[in-house]
Amino acid sequence: MYRYLLLLGVAMAAGFQGWRTLYNNYAVDVVGVTGLQNGAVQSIREVPGLLSLLVVFLLLFIKEHRLAAVAALVMGVGVAATGFFPSFSGLIVCTLIMSLGFHYYETVNQSLTLQYFSHTEAPIVLGSIKSYVALANIITGVIIWAISGYAKFSNIFMFFGIAVFLVAIYAFTRNPVDKDLPVQKKKMVLKKKYTLFYILNFLSGARRQIFVVFVVFMMVKKYQFSIQTVTILFIINNIVNYFMAPIIGKLINRIGERFVLSCEYLSLIIIFLAYVLVSDKTAIFFIYIANNVFYSAAMAINTFFQKTADPEDIAPSMAVSFTINHILAIVVPIVGGALWMYNWRLPFIVGSCIAFVSLIAAQLVKVPKNEY
Repeated sequence: MYRYLLLLGVAMAAGFQGWRTLYNNYAVDVVGVTGLQNGAVQSIREVPGLLSLLVVFLLLFIKEHRLAAVAALVMGVGVAATGFFPSFSGLIVCTLIMSLGFHYYETVNQSLTLQYFSHTEAPIVLGSIKSYVALANIITGVIIWAISGYAKFSNIFMFFGIAVFLVAIYAFTRNPVDKDLPVQKKKMVLKKKYTLFYILNFLSGARRQIFVVFVVFMMVKKYQFSIQTVTILFIINNIVNYFMAPIIGKLINRIGERFVLSCEYLSLIIIFLAYVLVSDKTAIFFIYIANNVFYSAAMAINTFFQKTADPEDIAPSMAVSFTINHILAIVVPIVGGALWMYNWRLPFIVGSCIAFVSLIAAQLVKVPKNEY
């Protein structure tokens, strides 16, 4: 299962990183979207995340590992098609297809990881896979940096989309299942004891959207970052993540989820405010890199859940958590886009406030002492 998840994880990462690296320059330079339109596209991108709850019902008809492969295939199609529809409506449709595959894969991926690996193994496995994912992102960035000067957007999108599609076809023929694991419930699970897990996911979804939707958009729109500069930025970030992800996995085992999450949220409060207060282009570049130091810390939310959950609740709870994670993710981009039109600093001030609330919630994280 580790090899299976690693294979699909690397492919999905390369496809999404390719799409993400190209998106802002493609949207601004080719499609010509405004801040409000960008917010609308990003809100629609999160609709499949809100519908992740449907994974529970899909598992009645298809096994989890096969659903992961199908989701990867769908994402590949969405990425490949993006460059061939250079209009606002075309961007929306292709983004929706890409996002459907991405979110359903992530839901199943997290579920399988927590099912197949023990409490002490899961943080290490998550850190290891995130490290390889970062390496795939680095290679993706190098490829885009090397060919973006003369290759069309449509050709680059198609290259990464087809690569994901082919890996998904291969993965569909694999069968890494362990039949001795607890059978997962095939219905929605909502329990009072998981309330903090739901709250952390709710806040994470809102906070992440501020970062994903508006930070790079600000760099391209306000500071005129070129696609080559954005690519270099992503490469550096992934070099940081390559080394930090395994370290954070080990830190979770050593000092616990509460401390790791607290460090992440405290740093985000400072960084979001830095985006507001700093106006130097070079400084913004390095602030974004600092933004990613604790990028992998979010896995502590899932390892916290694993240590407090009933084993048969993992698959349906991952679907529920993804839906909760995306409740505000639908609203934040479009509202943030409207705030951007009034004052571009407002979305980042909101992001800092959300990070502060997250920091308070993180102090309630507790797991049995014998887990460390």
